[in-house]
Amino acid sequence: MYDRLLREASDKGVDIYEKPMKPTIKGLYCNNNIWINKHLATTSEKACILAEELGHYYTSAGNILDQSKVENRKQELKARSWAYEKLFPLQKIVQAHQSTVRNRYELAEFLGVTEEFLEEAIQRYREKYGPYTTIDNYTICFDPLGVLEMFD
Repeated sequence: MYDRLLREASDKGVDIYEKPMKPTIKGLYCNNNIWINKHLATTSEKACILAEELGHYYTSAGNILDQSKVENRKQELKARSWAYEKLFPLQKIVQAHQSTVRNRYELAEFLGVTEEFLEEAIQRYREKYGPYTTIDNYTICFDPLGVLEMFD
C-alpha cells in the first residue's frame, strides 16, 4: 500500500521525504511536499500517515497547524476522511468478510493499516452513516463490526 501511495504522490507531482523528526510528529504536508517520520515502525504506519498527508494535498488549503481554530479542525477531518476512504473503503469490509477475516487485528492486516487507523476509520464511518450502511447485498454494521449478507 505504501508503495502504491508513493507512486500516486509522484504522479501528482508531490515529493515525499522520509526524514528523522520528533516522535510527536509523524508527517507533514506543505506546498506539494510531504515529510514522513523516518522512525515510524512499520510500512503500515507509514502508509496511514502518507494517506493522511495526501488527504491534505487533495482537501486542505493554507496553514492549518493551529487546531484551536474550527476551520482548521474541519480541514484536518477532511484530510483524515480522505485517508480512511482511500485505505479502507467500505467495499473492503465486504471483501474481508468474503475472505473470512475473523477479527479487527486480521482486518487491519488484510487492509495493510494499523489497528489505530482502523478504529479511527470505523468511528468516522459510524459518525457519517450511523450504526450501519448498505452496499449492494451487504449491510455493514459498525458496532459491533460485522457484515450481513442478504439473499438475492
